[in-house]
Amino acid sequence: MLYTHVTLLPWIPAAGEMKTKPTQHSVKELRSIGIQPDILVCRCDRPLPLGLKDKISNFCDVPVSCVVKCQDASSIYEVPMILEAEGLAHQVLDILQMEQRSPDLSQWQHLVEQLHRPAQPFDIAIVGKYVQLSDAYLSVVESLNHAALAEGGSLNIRWINSEDIEPLTVEHHLKGVHGVIVPGGFGHRGIDGKITAIKYARENQIPFLGLCLGMQCAVIEWARNVAGLPAATSSEFDKDTDNPVINLLPEQRDVVDLGGTMRLGLYPCRITPNSLADRLYGDEVVYERHRHRYEFNNAYRNLFLESGYVISGTSPDSRLVEMIELSNHPFFIASQFHPEFQSRPNRPHPLFRGLVQAAIARTQASPSADRQLEPSGA
Repeated sequence: MLYTHVTLLPWIPAAGEMKTKPTQHSVKELRSIGIQPDILVCRCDRPLPLGLKDKISNFCDVPVSCVVKCQDASSIYEVPMILEAEGLAHQVLDILQMEQRSPDLSQWQHLVEQLHRPAQPFDIAIVGKYVQLSDAYLSVVESLNHAALAEGGSLNIRWINSEDIEPLTVEHHLKGVHGVIVPGGFGHRGIDGKITAIKYARENQIPFLGLCLGMQCAVIEWARNVAGLPAATSSEFDKDTDNPVINLLPEQRDVVDLGGTMRLGLYPCRITPNSLADRLYGDEVVYERHRHRYEFNNAYRNLFLESGYVISGTSPDSRLVEMIELSNHPFFIASQFHPEFQSRPNRPHPLFRGLVQAAIARTQASPSADRQLEPSGA
């Protein structure tokens, strides 16, 4: 058993010194419930004064080698390197009586180096209904950061509340962005704004990525504006609609417990050859995580294919539509699954990396790339 306790060493400006009392008291509280920390990771905003580790070691009964400094860094991705330099991994292996090995941190070191290189700035608009909550789309933001690092880009996010978007205001909100993401969510609030944003991205050739509900909104947008179904929607928003292009599967409709209709967890997706998805993934079958209830309505599949839609990912039996895209667009793709759940700092998800590549390419195009173009796909 190994107990590692993260504590804070505050700097008191009036006293001109760093205080160890919060650390001492927190360790005392742990001891009162029978826990003696093996390692103390001390958060601080500046280097530790000489002798402070010895003081903490003496008062907290922790070896001085196990008092680890964790100073504030410019990026969270620098923290593992800081902890490695402090010998945290060595102490953990020693306490657990495991073989001491030198870690290969070359990939992580490369990642940290990329953080400080000059990068091409680009703007991505995230159009959602929870933008006031900073953590609501955290996985999406981090996935964009992963891809930006890999592509040498400097990401600037333009947060846009979908409830503020209307046909007359959409250009004000989205003009000049280099990419648009419509992320997941539930419920009808803000849906019209998302659909309007997707239409603008499609018609103006702006790179677009839709995630879960974002894919469903892209399907509705195409149905209304291209496929000739102006009243099309999802049965989640209108259970009496005549054109439910997004709907529950037939076997789900009589399930009373809503949790029973959720498609959760990892599922396989078969990629359509020679599609954008095929170019991005480079695999015939991929596994992605799901968290949704409604699906593309297969009753409309032929209509969509005939009107120019590309279904680039399906379940292995071809029954469920997992990905859609447009072939006459620089980058327009959407997934029923959540790719943000599988992106990693040293392994950006292909869909996010593709979006960032397209966005950076847009920044490098002629200034006319940001002006409104003639609608495509209609």
